[in-house]
Amino acid sequence: MPALLLLSAVLVIGFEKFVEWRYGAAGSIGLLLLAIGAKAKSPACASVGATVLTVSVIAPAAP
Repeated sequence: MPALLLLSAVLVIGFEKFVEWRYGAAGSIGLLLLAIGAKAKSPACASVGATVLTVSVIAPAAP
């Protein structure tokens, strides 16, 4: 059980670092808000997080 917990934590932290590296601070904030909204079952917070994450993903492709 502790090994599974450690592996899960490593994967989550690795994914967060990848998002921060690829999409910057706005991507990290969006991911954080999305996770908090899902954990707290708050649709408003999750929607704001999803919107911020989507904008940070699409923004580099926009002219």
